[in-house]
Amino acid sequence: MARHRADWMTGSDDAILEFLSDSGAGHNYQGIANNFEDRGIDISYKTITRRIPKLREAGLVRVLPGEGRYYAITARGEAYLEGEADLRDLDEPE
Repeated sequence: MARHRADWMTGSDDAILEFLSDSGAGHNYQGIANNFEDRGIDISYKTITRRIPKLREAGLVRVLPGEGRYYAITARGEAYLEGEADLRDLDEPE
C-alpha cells in the first residue's frame, strides 16, 4: 500500500487523515489536537489549523453540515490512505 502524496503534503497531513479515518467521526481543530495529545502524537494545534484548510481545498477533508466547523475525511482522502489515489500531480491549494 504505497501512498502517492503531493509534494506539498507533509507527514502531519497523513496523521490527520489517518486520525479522521480511524475515528469515523467529525472533529473540530481542538478535538483533533486533544486526541493527538492524548495519543502522544506530536502535532500542534497551530499545525492542525494550517493543514486542514489545505486538505479541505484538495478534497481530502470536508466540513460537516451543522453548527461549528467539524471536519471528516472524504472518499478521496480514504482512497489516498489506501494507496488508491495518486496525488503527486495535485497542485498546492492557496
